Formats: sequence, C-alpha cells, structure tokens
Amino acid sequence: MLPTSPGVTGHKNHILTSHGRPPWYGPDGRAIHNAFVIGIAGGSASGKTFVAEKIVKALQSLPSILILSQDSFYRKHNEEELALAFANELDLDHPSAIDMEMFVQCLKDLKGYKQTHIPTYSFVSHQRLAETKYLYGASVIIAVEGIMALLDPALRDLYDLKIFVQCDSDLMLARRLRRDIKERGRTVDGVLTQYLRFVKPAFDNFVGPTAKYADIIIPGASNMVAIDLVVNHVRRELAERHANFRAELSRAQPALEDGWDADVRNWPGVVLLRQTPQLRGIHTVLRDKTTSREDFIFFADRLATLVVERGMDLLPYVRDSVETPTGAMARGLKLDADVCGVSIIRAGGPLQAGVQRVLRDVPLGGLLIQSDPSTGEPLLLHSSLPRCLLHRNQASETHVFLLDTQIGTGAAALMAIRVLLDHGVQEGKIIFLTFLVSQQGGPNVLRRAFPQVRIVTSAVDDVLQSGWGALDEETGERRRVWKIVPGMGYIGDRYYL
Repeated sequence: MLPTSPGVTGHKNHILTSHGRPPWYGPDGRAIHNAFVIGIAGGSASGKTFVAEKIVKALQSLPSILILSQDSFYRKHNEEELALAFANELDLDHPSAIDMEMFVQCLKDLKGYKQTHIPTYSFVSHQRLAETKYLYGASVIIAVEGIMALLDPALRDLYDLKIFVQCDSDLMLARRLRRDIKERGRTVDGVLTQYLRFVKPAFDNFVGPTAKYADIIIPGASNMVAIDLVVNHVRRELAERHANFRAELSRAQPALEDGWDADVRNWPGVVLLRQTPQLRGIHTVLRDKTTSREDFIFFADRLATLVVERGMDLLPYVRDSVETPTGAMARGLKLDADVCGVSIIRAGGPLQAGVQRVLRDVPLGGLLIQSDPSTGEPLLLHSSLPRCLLHRNQASETHVFLLDTQIGTGAAALMAIRVLLDHGVQEGKIIFLTFLVSQQGGPNVLRRAFPQVRIVTSAVDDVLQSGWGALDEETGERRRVWKIVPGMGYIGDRYYL
C-alpha cells in the first residue's frame, strides 16, 4: 500500500467506484470506446483539485472515476538536485521537471482500459519514492490535473474535455502559503522565495498561455455554475456510450455458416468431461432441489476437483526424469507453466476450492461482476487480481484458470475475459473452468469473440430461458433474467447460503 501522509502524492491517484463499471466492449469482445478523459490545468493553488473533487462528487452516480495527479510524475532527483530542493532553489515549475513521457504513456494506457502503475512523489523528501500505485478500470478519468496539463500536445490529444482554472494571483499565493506551510513543512520565507523565483515566472511563461487550448475556462472561486455545465456535458457523453447487449448475447446461436457443428459438445476448444456413471450421479445430486446444503457442498467439491483436473491436462508439460526410492530412473512429465486462478465472485467460489486442492500454493484473485438492478447489464464492481497479473510482461507469460460455475448468456464471462486481456494475459492461455454451460447463448458468444479461449465443462444443457426477477423496491420494476434449464439453480447461493 502507498503511504497517505501529507506531502505524498500517491493518495491523490485513486479509483472512486460508485455503482460499477458497465461494459466497454461489444458482443464481439472488442472495445467500442475509451475512457472519458478530462484535463484540468491552471496555476499553482488556483483550485484545480477543488474543481476536480466537485466534479467527482457530482458524478457519484456514474461508473468508476479516477483522479490522476500530474504531481506524481516529477522526475527522480540526484544528490545535487536534492540539495537544491531542500534549499528551495530547485525549479519544480519548469516543464522539464515533469516526466512527460511517462505521464503520457500512463494516461494512454488508462484511456485504453489497460492497467498502469503510477509513480509516487513526496514533497516532504523532494523525491520520487520506490512505491508505485496500480490503477485500472476507470470509465472516467475526471482530473488529470497539473500546472502543465495542457502544455504538451501529446497530452492534449488524449483529452475529451480540456479545462483551465483561472484564479487571481493574490489568492493563489495565499492558498500556496497555507498549503505548503501546513502540509509540506515549509517556512514563509521559503515559500515566498520559491514563488517569486520559480512559480510566478513559470505561470507567466508556460501555464497561463495554455488557457487558449481549453474548451472551458472555470473561475478558481464561486465556480459551481461552470462545474454544473461540465457535469451535464460528461453525463450526456457517457449516456451515448451505454451498451445494452445481454439480450443479444442470450440469442446467440452457433454460426453454422462458418462450419460450426450445431452442438456445443462437438466444438474445438470446448472440453466436455466424459459422462461416466459417477459424473452423472454427481449431476443428479446437484440438480435435485431437495439436496441438503451439506450434501450440495460435498458433491460440488467433488465435481470441482474433476473439472480442475481436466483443465490441468490443457497446460503445457515437459519431459522429466526422476530417481525412484528403488534407485531406478523413471521418465515422466512436469508442469511447465506459471498458473493462477481468477474467480468470478461468488459463483466461482466452489471451483476456487478445487483449484487449491489440485495446485498447491496457487495465486488466486477475484472479479466481482453483478447485474445492474435496473438494466440487468453486467457491472464490474471490484477487481482483485493476483500479483502475477498486475504487470503486463508477467501476465503475458501466465496461464489463467478463469472460474465460474455456469455460463448462461456469457455476459459475466465476456467481461472477465476482457479484463484479463486488458492486463496482458494471452487469449490462448485462458482456460475457463465451469460446471455447466448452455447450448444457447454464452458459449456461442465466447467462441466468436475469443476463439482461443478453452472451456472445460462437466455438462451442457440445451435451454436458456428468460424470465423476470424479483421486484426492485427502489425502481418498482422487475428486471429480465436468464436461467439454464434444467440447470442447477443459483449455484453460488446454494453453496454459500
């Protein structure tokens, strides 16, 4: 975790999740839009952060929002520069003080829905710290705020809306004095010296002129009318990006014209467990609505182990020789892959236990994906991926068991796979482990969108039936739901409740 003490910019960069992140892709799995990015520039202590926070507060009903601070991207200083900084003689207000290339790349990754790692800068120690902050998943990057936010053309090209905060110079100086003395341990003389020597000339030469690039200029005080205009604009833009495709997913059928077999069971990439008497007996117990919770858990755990063990057959192995207790050499195989598990919470839980039984010390993570209570569309509410997936170069070398007990429309599966791909996981290294899939809907969608993803399942049911859920107390409406028939019911609820 990053330190959040005064003078450390790491706490400025954070995702503010409201009601969840809706799909950012179409039924084909491809991204259909980028994150909405707002650049906020203005003089030091002009009120940029205040404006950003007010916008965020007004947008709390919207999907996940990221506040990103340019202050984090100050370059690492050598010993000579550190000495100047502590003497208030280092110019941190010149464009060269900002690692603009890193700033642009991090913002480009976030705008394209990729993960990134933001550096951390301490104004107390005048140095970039070793810690970085992992960020992913914002639909709106609401405040790329910094004095140079509109100076670099590469940055300006990434913004969907450019704001300049205009403020009286006396007010900016008064705010800077109070902030630097209280939060950064400076003296009055030190703040004034730095202001007159570096801050004001930088504003006159670099910051002030960038106001011409702004789409809107907001006053640094008494600015709620302007903020309301910005908020309404953002709401309109996001409303146009709304994706509504769960019903379309449920209707997906095999593409017979592309040479696909009509039966999911015969598709390449779909691995169906051999339907032995033992397996059919387990299915019978799990499908029976009168089965006690204790028996359901016992047989679900047995099934999870069988599914995971079959998934292990799809991983790469290399030849190996070992010496046996008798002194002889035996030829065999050993696993040649880094493997982790990612569970779609909470239905993936039973399979997660199976992975832990089969693979010792396997890294595990989770994705909380639930349906929007008003639209029925999937929402990504929380992401907690294993450490091996947080860096793209490591993620590309990792095989992932993606876990969910059933695939109906495929909406949650589609979102989960898209998240993994955003982190750099290779499509062919994703193995989806599940108890049950529908002949209609989800598997057809996944095979079209991600043909290299392999699905291991213990059963295929023919019918995906639509209906209406319980009455929502807030909206007074019922949302549409889909269930596999005959199915096993809501497996996560039966396992945990």
